[in-house]
Amino acid sequence: AQDSCANRCGELLGNCSCQVTCQSLGICCPDYKEFCLQISPYSGSLMGGKDFLINSTALNGSSVIKCRFKKQIITRGYVDKDGKAHCISPLLYETGFIPFEVSTDNEFTFPYSGTWLSVHHSKVSDEEKCTLVNQTKWQYYGTPNTGGNLTLTWTHQTLAATHVNIEVWGYQETGDSYSENWTAEWKYLYTLASEIPNTGTFSFIPEPAMVKYNTWDFGALRIIPSNYFDGQRQIYFLFLFFFFSSNIESIWSSEHALAWHLERDFRDDPNAWATAKCIEWDRKEELLPNFMEEIIDCPCTLAQARADTGRFHTDYGCDIEKGSVCTYHPGAVHCVRAIQASPRYGAGQQCCYDSTGTQILTHDSTGGSTPDRGHDWGSPPFLKPPRIPGFSHWLYDVISFYYCCLWSDNCDFYMKRRPSSDCRTYRPPRAASAFGDPHFLTFDGLNFTFNGLGEYTLVESDLTSLRVQGRTQQAHFPNGTGARGTGLSAVAMQENNSDVIEVRYSEDSNLEVLLNQRVLSFSEQSWMDLKGLFLYSTPDQNITVMFSSGSGVEIRGREGFLTLTILLPEKFMNHTQGLFGVMNGNPEDDYTFKNKTTMSVHASPQQVFEFGANWAIENGTSLFTYDTEFLLNSFFYGEKHNASFLPVFSPDEDPADPLVEEMVSLCDSDPFCRFDVLTTRSLQVGSSTRLSHQNHKLLVEHLEPVISCGWLDHPINGSKNGTNYLLGSTIYFTCNPGYELTGSQQRTCQMSGAWSGDTTHC
Repeated sequence: AQDSCANRCGELLGNCSCQVTCQSLGICCPDYKEFCLQISPYSGSLMGGKDFLINSTALNGSSVIKCRFKKQIITRGYVDKDGKAHCISPLLYETGFIPFEVSTDNEFTFPYSGTWLSVHHSKVSDEEKCTLVNQTKWQYYGTPNTGGNLTLTWTHQTLAATHVNIEVWGYQETGDSYSENWTAEWKYLYTLASEIPNTGTFSFIPEPAMVKYNTWDFGALRIIPSNYFDGQRQIYFLFLFFFFSSNIESIWSSEHALAWHLERDFRDDPNAWATAKCIEWDRKEELLPNFMEEIIDCPCTLAQARADTGRFHTDYGCDIEKGSVCTYHPGAVHCVRAIQASPRYGAGQQCCYDSTGTQILTHDSTGGSTPDRGHDWGSPPFLKPPRIPGFSHWLYDVISFYYCCLWSDNCDFYMKRRPSSDCRTYRPPRAASAFGDPHFLTFDGLNFTFNGLGEYTLVESDLTSLRVQGRTQQAHFPNGTGARGTGLSAVAMQENNSDVIEVRYSEDSNLEVLLNQRVLSFSEQSWMDLKGLFLYSTPDQNITVMFSSGSGVEIRGREGFLTLTILLPEKFMNHTQGLFGVMNGNPEDDYTFKNKTTMSVHASPQQVFEFGANWAIENGTSLFTYDTEFLLNSFFYGEKHNASFLPVFSPDEDPADPLVEEMVSLCDSDPFCRFDVLTTRSLQVGSSTRLSHQNHKLLVEHLEPVISCGWLDHPINGSKNGTNYLLGSTIYFTCNPGYELTGSQQRTCQMSGAWSGDTTHC
């Protein structure tokens, strides 16, 4: 019988392949494209309701289509008038790639399969959501000076319906906090407007909702075609109870504080209503575990915060690259969030900085950074509180901010429960880089050139089974002939049992990112929550991989070769080996071979070449994808280190060479830049090497440890001058009229991390 890909996508069969690499290798089973589905669009909000097209020749007009996500959530699909099949995405309580299957025989079999990317609700494009016009007005409605009409707009073409309903949904978490029975639910509350024309706009004067619903203070709106029942959802298989209803196309608003529908008491006296809620929240917080104990401390300076890309990422609510519009953090120019949620409580950290690059603390200013009981991005395995992306965070950290700080004047309650962390225990990571005709700068500051041809271990660690591997390919002269040098053409990486990420130059010189051997598209999403890591791509294709250990890998393409930087937290000390050496603060043992013998740092270029060759990988441990004849022949069946390729070890600077003069003016004293101009005969390559080298030096400078003595309070009945608590800073104290100062009038932060002088009293 002919091998078939039905139910076998991703497998290698006897005579043919159903793996994603089969297409470029030309070894797919004949029905690969029928059963292994490509979809468009490939991503949407975890709230669901998004229609996507399935490209498969097998699904046609006579098929009754059912789509099953994660083997448990079934939604109804359909075939459009052009004979193309569609599914509707379901409401999910998680982000990341979600497997789905399709049935055409009334759920008897599900032979077709693909993946859907579920993303954080704030990361979908504006067109996909309906817009709360003047969102602040919706969220402050009923407070002093806020009233009148509210308007909702949407892209009416998204729904193929003449009339629509607008529904109100609420989010709640029930059960005991941090216990097995803690569950999350989006719940249909009521229909705000029925059978209104699908024109893309709706205005109304909000009234307090019915008693049953008017205490729900956090939720979202959903627009659906009006030929469906209100609140209709998908089918769930839960213990053989069938809930028969299907998921439907819908447009959700952003999640928001539902001030506009709250009870009459709120409108009569919003301050009193919110104060009572704030005090109730404060009492509940008192009983919950202290999540502050396990979140990472903040970087001491803005430079550190922006350099530690493996552990901190820009907070979109306050971004220096986008003009520092920091609504919730007055006085800040930039905030970052810790990428990983804390291990036990799924909590998040936030750190904000002022224009001098100094951290702003809530003890000193309302613009200070506030940590989060629920990490905004959620955290694996998701599905249950406190790990629901976005919404757990809203419930613990945002709606409470409305109660205490925005709808009433009780912000001190909030700041007491969410005080900024200072940076006394923060330790910056160590950085290593490789670029150009590969030049290596190790974690401990050794630098060398190794231009072998092959696939090598750049770093591996027994601490988290982190492996980063690099492939080099021959460089070429401007006229196209081969040069006696190489450059990084691909980097592959994995930690523990995470997804495997590979960044490479394709044969037509485009930068490609592969996830478990499949080429990724960033056309819809630039940020992806993957297994054991987060992946981020800037518009100009700078790729950052952030592993759950806090290690980070940054890759960018420059002049046909990759520039790579690896950042490792302090816990990796004495736990690394490979071309980037043993990270321990001592460069003397960086030339350590696989068998643990070491070589002098004053070794000759030929000896360094042998050291590099020693770190060639083997097929059994390779993380690379070999999906073309060229890659198979050159690297899979060929030698992992091509011993017959001999590079230039130290290029000659011939005064008669016309390039030398230009090289000197471009490179100045940068040895790597000079080396690359001479080996590739290209000033562009030299220039990009020089830039990479400068960037690395700057990064190392930004990651220098900074000493902090921690926050100092003002004395009771007195005041202080100064909010910088780093080495060398001085804080001055004065007493109110009628009080006398004892202790020190000024205190300075010392090398030891302690303040000079004695505690000040008035």
